[in-house]
Amino acid sequence: MNHTQHNQIVNFIWSIADDVLRDVYTRGKYRDIILPFTVLRRLDALLEPTKDKVLEMHEKLNKLKINNQAPFKKISGYIFYNASPYTFKKLLNEPANIRQNLENYLDGFSSNVQDIISKFKLRNQLTTMEEGNITFPLVEKFCSSQINLSPNPVKNKDGEIIHEGMSNLGMGYVFEELIRKFNEENNEEAGEHFTPREIIKLMTHLIFEPIKNKIKDGTYLIYDPACGSGGMLTEAENFAKEINPKATFHLYGQEVNPETFAICKADMLIKDEDPDKIAFGSTLSNDGFPNLQFDFMLTNPPYGKSWKIDQESILDKKGKEILDHRFKVGVPRVNDGQLLFVLNMVSKMKRDSELGSRIASVHNGSALFTGDAGQGESEIRKYLIEKDYLEVILALPNDLFYNTGIPTYIFVLNNRKEEKRKGKIQLLNVTSEKFYFKMRKPLGKKRVEFSAEHVNEITRIFLDFKENEYSRIFNNTEFGYSHITVHRPAKDEQGNIITDKKGNPKSDPNLKDIENIPLKDDIQEFFEREVLPFAPDAWYDDKETKIGYEINFAKYFYKHQPPRALDEIAADILAIQQETEGLLKNIIS
Repeated sequence: MNHTQHNQIVNFIWSIADDVLRDVYTRGKYRDIILPFTVLRRLDALLEPTKDKVLEMHEKLNKLKINNQAPFKKISGYIFYNASPYTFKKLLNEPANIRQNLENYLDGFSSNVQDIISKFKLRNQLTTMEEGNITFPLVEKFCSSQINLSPNPVKNKDGEIIHEGMSNLGMGYVFEELIRKFNEENNEEAGEHFTPREIIKLMTHLIFEPIKNKIKDGTYLIYDPACGSGGMLTEAENFAKEINPKATFHLYGQEVNPETFAICKADMLIKDEDPDKIAFGSTLSNDGFPNLQFDFMLTNPPYGKSWKIDQESILDKKGKEILDHRFKVGVPRVNDGQLLFVLNMVSKMKRDSELGSRIASVHNGSALFTGDAGQGESEIRKYLIEKDYLEVILALPNDLFYNTGIPTYIFVLNNRKEEKRKGKIQLLNVTSEKFYFKMRKPLGKKRVEFSAEHVNEITRIFLDFKENEYSRIFNNTEFGYSHITVHRPAKDEQGNIITDKKGNPKSDPNLKDIENIPLKDDIQEFFEREVLPFAPDAWYDDKETKIGYEINFAKYFYKHQPPRALDEIAADILAIQQETEGLLKNIIS
């Protein structure tokens, strides 16, 4: 499906809301109707060619009083079916009974589709639709000859193609674009966005390219713990199959939002994937796959978003003890749970396979530096780096996402680093205009985009593993520091040092200070060089020392911009004065 066709279909479906729903639903509720009906029409179009044969089998089994779904699935060619006498087009044959027949049609779907209908809460809308007299025009619009949601092309009487068939991948694009438009229309929070496909493509390159020659003809598991509508899973599988078409890839995901879960599950059904491998609910508090390990993991977890609702499952009532083994390393502050998703994926890494596991995850800057030594975020970074899992971090251009323009980063983790990468972390700065182009028309807050050439160039720099103006390579210890507390003695009014029972000076809490000393430096030498010359009576306690980790990306790619010459500034000021000369006089007069 080409880009023009894609836009035509999205725009047509989008127009249905204004044409049919406007006087019955508020704009914020349009999605409650349009999204489930788009999913149903796609399923309907897939099942149309085999509908008559399914009905014949249904009649036979009813006569024999046999309750078995297997024959229907075999006849339909999919792992779902509809045994009602209706299709979308047949619903239009009885306008007076369309409400009742639509319910019959919904009831005729197989159990795996019933879960999708349930998550959309579509049956709750039927009365409102009937009262607004919009059920018939809504179904009629989705049957319009102006669009084709079938995988088969539509031809005229001369055999010429009028509308290309809609591929599964193309349908996934339609779903995501509709959701994006609804999110934009409803001013969704910045963190609740869908990942543009070119970013997903970059992530798939980063996790598959380094080991593409090692992917054999076996079975591999791909996982996304915050899978949304399933775009990352789909792109990952497509790219992996290009590498080795003989290999088998199983897709697993979990999604907490009922609507996007329903779309993802429908997408899996359409692609003949097992829909039961998409779990519903919060990954953090209700892990859908507690006993599985995965070869490849990709995600864009929510960041800057509270995990308070999951807290009871992760921490004890006092908030002190961590109950879930996945997060024993530490937990971040409750207003941002993005690093918990990283720990969840790390807990699912394969430890005994030749390839181990590779992870790509999108984050904002908070994941790099929030939290002091000993606090949850720092402890998580410490774990990832000291275990030598962190392979590369990429700084992405601003304005890449639809609903946020904040700085974002891709983390790549790997528990089978090649020899040259062991004990090292690569930082890639791809924020330069060399790596993206500006879009002619913004999509929400998305103003820039990667081309295929950009993705390939970034991947090449990553694989080269060499230092240049965009790539820096450091030992793991570069990002660690010793956090020490500097004490000064407390004194009474006469200036005498106050001591404890053992004769040791008491620390004055008002004079305490903190020093973060790079791990590569000797603490005592640093203390003698940087502290004692200015505070000869100071001391520190080794027992209080904590190790922390942070990654100050800007520090390593900072480029000094010299101030402009004074004569240039003066010339600009003079030019402005000349341009505005007499302006005030004209305004007053």
